[in-house]
Amino acid sequence: MAFGGFNDNKQPAPMSEINVTPMVDVMLVLLVIFIITAPLFSQSIKLDLPDARSTPASGNAETISLSITADGNIFWDTTPLEKKELDARLSEAAKKNPQPELQLRADRSTRYEVIADIMAAAQNSGMTKIGFVTEPKPADSAN
Repeated sequence: MAFGGFNDNKQPAPMSEINVTPMVDVMLVLLVIFIITAPLFSQSIKLDLPDARSTPASGNAETISLSITADGNIFWDTTPLEKKELDARLSEAAKKNPQPELQLRADRSTRYEVIADIMAAAQNSGMTKIGFVTEPKPADSAN
């Protein structure tokens, strides 16, 4: 009679399945993180842009986004600027080769005088590529 724990006839089979539960948990956490952070990637200045339809501009050269709020505040990309700082930055940008495109993003209720002053400052500094950014009209109200 044999006593002991060495029974070679009843060994369990090796596990051949992959446990994917931890991988699914990590992927769901990443999905939630991306859903929460995605809205932060958009422009952070709140503007009510006018609606218009045009062909998109080519994206070969560098672009400068100049935002103008309804009360006349000026933002270089997302950095607030004073008028004197704007003139200096426009002069510096005009000297670059190739010259960057200046994209004006003005709120719908911005006074035209403010926009005209900024366009005149850009032209006086030597900027030649100036464009306006608008939001496209919805497809159902295109007529």
